[in-house]
Amino acid sequence: HVQLVESGGGSVQAGGSLRLSCVASGDSEGSYCMAWFRQLPQKEREWGASMDSDGSTRYADSMKGRFTISRDNTENMLYLQMNSLKSEDTALYYCSRGFADWGQGTQVTVS
Repeated sequence: HVQLVESGGGSVQAGGSLRLSCVASGDSEGSYCMAWFRQLPQKEREWGASMDSDGSTRYADSMKGRFTISRDNTENMLYLQMNSLKSEDTALYYCSRGFADWGQGTQVTVS
């Protein structure tokens, strides 16, 4: 069983940047696809970005060009670099392993 813990959220002004981190512990074997999801206020959780174990990445249109997903398998870490933040990026951000395991989320508020 894997435990996922996100950090790095906070409040930032529009145009600013944040870097989210997610650490995996327990059964943290690194061959899974890792992903970031987010849940906007009053909305369903939505997929944002994912990275396979071979390093290939995919992004939702809402994140493409502004956000960068990366991972460090030696440290069991997943990251999301978020630049040019907009108010519509305000959400609770979750990391996921294999679209089956989830962290508790970290709040990002852009004003």
